[in-house]
Amino acid sequence: MRRVHLSLLRPSFRQLLVAGAVTAAAAIGVGALTVGQRPSGGHRTKASARPSDGLRHTSVEVSEGGCGRGWTHPRRGKQVFELRNTSSRAAEVYLTDPAGGAVYGEVEGLGPGTSRPLRVTLGGGSYAFRCAPDDAGAVTGPTVTVAGPARGGGPSARPVTQQDLIPPTIAYQKWVQGRMGELVRKTDALRSAVRDGDLAGARAAWLPAHLVYERLGAAYGAFGDADGAINGTTAGLSGGVRDPDFTGFHRLEYGLWHGESASALRPVADRLAKDVRKLRDDWPAQRMDPADLGLRAHEIMENTVQLELTGRTDYGSGTNVATARANLDGTRAVLRRLDPVLASRDPGLPELRTWLERTRHTLDGAHHGDHWTPVEKLGRTGRQKLNADMGALVERLAEVAALTDIRRTR
Repeated sequence: MRRVHLSLLRPSFRQLLVAGAVTAAAAIGVGALTVGQRPSGGHRTKASARPSDGLRHTSVEVSEGGCGRGWTHPRRGKQVFELRNTSSRAAEVYLTDPAGGAVYGEVEGLGPGTSRPLRVTLGGGSYAFRCAPDDAGAVTGPTVTVAGPARGGGPSARPVTQQDLIPPTIAYQKWVQGRMGELVRKTDALRSAVRDGDLAGARAAWLPAHLVYERLGAAYGAFGDADGAINGTTAGLSGGVRDPDFTGFHRLEYGLWHGESASALRPVADRLAKDVRKLRDDWPAQRMDPADLGLRAHEIMENTVQLELTGRTDYGSGTNVATARANLDGTRAVLRRLDPVLASRDPGLPELRTWLERTRHTLDGAHHGDHWTPVEKLGRTGRQKLNADMGALVERLAEVAALTDIRRTR
């Protein structure tokens, strides 16, 4: 799987949460947090006296001195809060349980003088808006009590803090460290076959080595330039497969499956082995950002759908389905470390596990002994089933990313 830098992925992920998470949650009956929708073009919106959606709309002030002002007639059910930032600072806004701190809905980046809607479904209980202006302390507005039974309300989750995510991140880094020796050994076996002129043996050794690397998916952001050197593609390279910056596993794959000689491939294999060893030696000094871990779990499979299942990263071996299976293993490795954080926050966790197993079974259906069926030979029914399973899994992993997004509590 070819990685996209996190700095480029974060905006699209925010758009996913803003534009898609609520729809996905409603469709599958599990609980991503409700998020505010950006108005088209980012223009200011006003609460409508006669909203076309048929829902109750309440105008609520967002400011350091008036957070939550305007919510005076609370009711149960589905409704819309029109959040108006009357301050001079951009702010994050959360609808919370003031006693336990659980978040029912949020709007991020609400600019000064602008408004955005927050759609929620409320049951009976106590609620309060928390306004967190940029470069200032968070302010919690007055507690509002909604009469009636709590049942029928929308999902909520306790905010995740940096401290919550440090232990699983350290555990994951140690897991990656434990895979480095295997990566070096299998890459050395691949290099030895190339150096011995055994190209058939090199083709047999290529996939096992490559899959070890693919399983490390959540760590790529910490790998830095090493990822491009070890697993880069021709994307963005003017010289294509002949570009001198095309190196690593995929460059070797291209040569092994396109009739290049052992003498031509020895420098490629030597550099790959050298880069892998350097990665192993440098890894203990690297530090992953705990805030990225949940996002990575989603990102691995999202990129798999975009790159592996389209065949865009196939340079001759026809093993994209095997790579997708390794990416699934990588996602599961992340989720196992996040389980203590998710267990008390994600009511959809059992269903997520079901979809992980279902997707694993579908991918394994393309594995026959030492052979993996290429993506283009799966057949229409096989492709449709795989795309459906992977798409559903990506939706559920987006909820994990949303739940593990660090939110301001002060």
